[in-house]
Amino acid sequence: MLRMPPPVWALAYVLIALGISDMADWPRISDVPGMIPLGVVLIIIGVALSVSAAFLFRREGTELNPTSITNRKLVTSGPFSFTRNPMYLGLVLVTLGIAFCAGVWPMFLAPVATFATANWAHIPFEEAKMRRQFGADFEAYTSKVRRWI
Repeated sequence: MLRMPPPVWALAYVLIALGISDMADWPRISDVPGMIPLGVVLIIIGVALSVSAAFLFRREGTELNPTSITNRKLVTSGPFSFTRNPMYLGLVLVTLGIAFCAGVWPMFLAPVATFATANWAHIPFEEAKMRRQFGADFEAYTSKVRRWI
């Protein structure tokens, strides 16, 4: 499990991709119609998804920190009814939106890296914790709701 919070990883990937884009002086692809509006929409959806999930965690009185030892409650309502990881999905959408707004190819590495880090580092740790803690309830939830969408 990675100790840095997931949003910090996403920000680091965006900054690294931005640095690569600037150093290599990649040509902009933003002349494709609708890229910036699409990017803005993705950012808005991603932030709304992440924030609504975080507020739901707070309202339900469970931990927001993915490295917490336990969680007080298994949250399955709201955005958690269609994705088990709305906060991670939100981060991927935000980084994808930033890539569309920036309009240079290296920026599309950020959402890929954000997805990979969440999918193969953060989520397996969290799901193992949830299986240990909530057992059959978590298994029933995972059989109904996909990891991403």
